Amino acid sequence: MITRSETRRERYDEKLKTAKKYPISLCAINFRVDDNLGYLVRSAACFGAERLYVIGHVPERSNIKATSGSLIDYVEIIQFSTPSEFVARMQLEGIKIVAGELVEKAKSLITYNFNFDRPICVVVGNEETGVPTEILQSADVVHIPMPGVGYCLNTSQAANILLYEAVKQFEEKNEKD
Repeated sequence: MITRSETRRERYDEKLKTAKKYPISLCAINFRVDDNLGYLVRSAACFGAERLYVIGHVPERSNIKATSGSLIDYVEIIQFSTPSEFVARMQLEGIKIVAGELVEKAKSLITYNFNFDRPICVVVGNEETGVPTEILQSADVVHIPMPGVGYCLNTSQAANILLYEAVKQFEEKNEKD
């Protein structure tokens, strides 16, 4: 059997020395299922997002720790009470909102080009209610094409795909420049 001599925290702290951070953040809408928020903390940490904005309820740290893979200490969580408060903050800070949602005029993620002239925030909706209209009106709206029988992913799965594509495009842009 192979055993590790370092703790998870020690491995994270070591990787932190070379980890990349991107001008990308993630936003979640009013989660009542604590597991999803933990998974989104993990997604943000793995893809180099420094912040996770949460509109609505943020559970106790202990409820997020296990599903975040203990990455809760590596991602800043900023809470907002309402979608309008979030949108106002993004406008104030010059952050472009890109929302993942299944709506009629959403652009396919396959053909969408992230614009990194300013920081971006990827928004994923609540599994029951989606992304609030107020945010959609202030965002580029994209959808993840799903050619199989299913049409809707779990929130954390959608966040992983959106973050992956944003990071991939950022890296490709920097290679060209």
